[in-house]
Amino acid sequence: MLLKLKAKVANVLIKKLLLLTAVLYLFSTAVMASEQNFQLHGFVSQGIIDVNGSNFVNDDGSLSTELTELGLNASYQLNSTLRLTGQVVYLNGGNRYAEGVRIDYALLDWSVYDSYRWQANVYLGRFKNNHWLYSSTRDIPFARPSIILPQSVYFDGFRDIAVGSDGIAVKISHSDDDYGDFDLNLSYGSSAISGKQAVMILSALAQGKIKQDYDAQASLYWQPTYSSWRFGVSLLDSTFSYNMNDDFDFFFDGDFSFQFYTINALYEGENWEFSGEIYQQSFSTEGFYNRQHASSPIGQGAYLQSRYKVNEKLTLLARYERYYNDKEDKKGKKLEETTGGLVPAYFAYHRDTTVGMSYDFSSDFSLKLEYHWLQGAGRLTPVVIPNPFINSSKNWKLWAAQLMYWF
Repeated sequence: MLLKLKAKVANVLIKKLLLLTAVLYLFSTAVMASEQNFQLHGFVSQGIIDVNGSNFVNDDGSLSTELTELGLNASYQLNSTLRLTGQVVYLNGGNRYAEGVRIDYALLDWSVYDSYRWQANVYLGRFKNNHWLYSSTRDIPFARPSIILPQSVYFDGFRDIAVGSDGIAVKISHSDDDYGDFDLNLSYGSSAISGKQAVMILSALAQGKIKQDYDAQASLYWQPTYSSWRFGVSLLDSTFSYNMNDDFDFFFDGDFSFQFYTINALYEGENWEFSGEIYQQSFSTEGFYNRQHASSPIGQGAYLQSRYKVNEKLTLLARYERYYNDKEDKKGKKLEETTGGLVPAYFAYHRDTTVGMSYDFSSDFSLKLEYHWLQGAGRLTPVVIPNPFINSSKNWKLWAAQLMYWF
């Protein structure tokens, strides 16, 4: 039986790779024929992932090829100050996020001011999130430090909402010989939430519709002069609303308010890289469960990560992270009591110890491998209504391997 399962997985993997290779060939041909002011790039990434003890990827715990990422990004320079750019991707990550095609960003980049020390850009359309340490690279598999980013901050269940928004963003950069480089980012917009995303956030029991009312963010980064360190702080404020289904629904009209505050640091040396982010969040709910419901737990999370470049091809990775839904209930006792035991205590937190490596076969072809030891179910989908029946283990593990090619 096991041999049949492995053979089935291998056949699926081979078919996916053949399809992606054919698509890549067509796109590469288009790149060669492109004009000088038009740039086209893309990536193809396919892997296998095995999870033991949770529904992080699938419900039956079988070895899976649901680790597919295919993307195309293009830019066209209209003139010296205006540029059009966008990216479309196809993703298949199982229960991590909704499978299918989506537009990550599509915007007009306006260079408002550019001098020796100052630069200002305005982005209009579906802009990209540049506020967190890895938010601007999380959508590109070869640019991420690992296959799976630390879920304490880069929760895959919110991937499409967090990658970017429809609205306006501003970036102001300043370089000073004495004090270093400064980057200020401001953005305001909202993201559409599909039916698949709604199920992952709320659960299949929710028959109504959820929408994001707005998302406002700000961040400031500073790199001291002649320093390998970079420091940042970010703020996020967002609200969501749920409209119940008039015909039948398990839930009521509700409003969700989400605030997210982070501080981060990144060191990039010749061989060593160290990074980390600490954050606190407030997630307030009014209604939804019942008309009188009101709650606003304060969550906290952090991770520390190191990477060591052994040589030009091989890089090693180690990371540890923790996350708590409620800083006043870190062990989940209150969660279990208030739900009458329906939701176990381990749904209140998430802990992950990760080791991994990446090997660059060439400048455009790479392999990533990683292994995770996890405890807790606080970062599994669905978010609002947990699923303790499938996720019946406090401790679980996963390993993943992913090949990636870009052009």
